[in-house]
Amino acid sequence: MDNSKSVYVFEIDDVLYPKRDYLLQVYYLFSNFVEYSEARPLAASILDYMKLVFEDMGEDAVLEKTLDHFGLDSVYGENYERLKANANLPLKLFLKPNMKKYLLALFDGGKNVGILTSGNPVEQLNKLKHMDWEELTSHLTSLKVFFIEELKFRNIDPIDYIVEEYGVSKDDISVIRDELS
Repeated sequence: MDNSKSVYVFEIDDVLYPKRDYLLQVYYLFSNFVEYSEARPLAASILDYMKLVFEDMGEDAVLEKTLDHFGLDSVYGENYERLKANANLPLKLFLKPNMKKYLLALFDGGKNVGILTSGNPVEQLNKLKHMDWEELTSHLTSLKVFFIEELKFRNIDPIDYIVEEYGVSKDDISVIRDELS
């Protein structure tokens, strides 16, 4: 692992933690919401189906296939999206062990560490809120979070913004978007 840069920014999903861990909890909450709303025992079947579609077809297919398969009103789609962004998860999200070790080494080495994440800013912030940072907790006050979509909406290049924020050159920034091996 290269520690020669002065700034390290990380994507959240499938880099810091397995995104699947978040989605499965959202599917669990959604299936129970539908069961409660429909007043019939659907939660286990919906959850199993959502997991199956996720594993076979990916995240993007889950909602549409689930609504269709169970004959659910499209209004549940709005509920799902709201839940996905703001879910109060029953379980904490855990950092991948190799990422936790790497982050600790960066912080201990006096490096600047941040999050540069894509996706719905509310949802991404919610994921960060539910992470169990364990021994990294003391470093969270120095962790800066940058939302790609928010910066692009303001016509700001994310890397240029980070250059300005930390007062470094582009060559001093390492962007980690994939899992470390």
